[in-house]
Amino acid sequence: MPSKRAQKVRRVDKRAYEDELKKLQVELVDMQRWITSTGFRLLVIFEGRDAAGKGGAIKRVVEYLNPRTARVVALPQPSEREKGQWYYQRYISHLPAAGEIVLMDRSWYNRAGVEHVLGYCTPTEYRRFLQQTPIFERLLVDDGIVVIKFWFSVSDAEQQKRFTSRLKDPMRRWKLSDTDLLSITKWEDYSRAKDDMFELTDTADAPWFTVESDDKRAARLNTITHILSTVPYEHLNPEPVKIPPRPKADNYDRPPREQFRHVEDHAGALPREKTEKG
Repeated sequence: MPSKRAQKVRRVDKRAYEDELKKLQVELVDMQRWITSTGFRLLVIFEGRDAAGKGGAIKRVVEYLNPRTARVVALPQPSEREKGQWYYQRYISHLPAAGEIVLMDRSWYNRAGVEHVLGYCTPTEYRRFLQQTPIFERLLVDDGIVVIKFWFSVSDAEQQKRFTSRLKDPMRRWKLSDTDLLSITKWEDYSRAKDDMFELTDTADAPWFTVESDDKRAARLNTITHILSTVPYEHLNPEPVKIPPRPKADNYDRPPREQFRHVEDHAGALPREKTEKG
């Protein structure tokens, strides 16, 4: 059985977290402006245990970025046709073009984790993956793509706590799949798979960086800080924008409001804010 980390996690103060997160997100916007301007290509891979906080970190990274040049890739299970392709083929079309940021919520490393542990790939396919991946990632880096690989590490006790929380939350219940729950009974199998994966894919071209994520707030701040420190961006002033004065109405007569369909005013029954006097 895995040994539980009994020590209580001292989490980052919420107010301090929110203040620091806001500063870092402003920097992310600056970084994106530079990336778009220079044609830089950034690929960030998020891997780790189930319920380790990958999704929450990704959400904070992209929250204020322009979705036209920053996107999240979270692929479903491969189709029958994709199963007959070269393994990396389905991921290649999602790689960043010039001026783009791509964040992969899980990636080709599925083969070294869930596929290997649960027997979804053959031993030959698994060994081939471990041999080819350093070569594949070297090709990406040689072509100019900056690759950042994060491994989100969570203790078994904290993972159990988060699974229980999801079970009781109707808005997060979808995050609990049969595969997720198998990560409890196969904890040590996943640990061995991760160790083997790191041994062969933690390279100078594309190294792994571990994010300790029992404290989600700290994990998010540390993730964003690492991205910012990896990209050699410079502050660029945005193009000045001048909002023109609104012209006076001329000869336009608006059709009667009753002529159009409107959504039901569900919010109309809710209390309104009190207006401040003066």
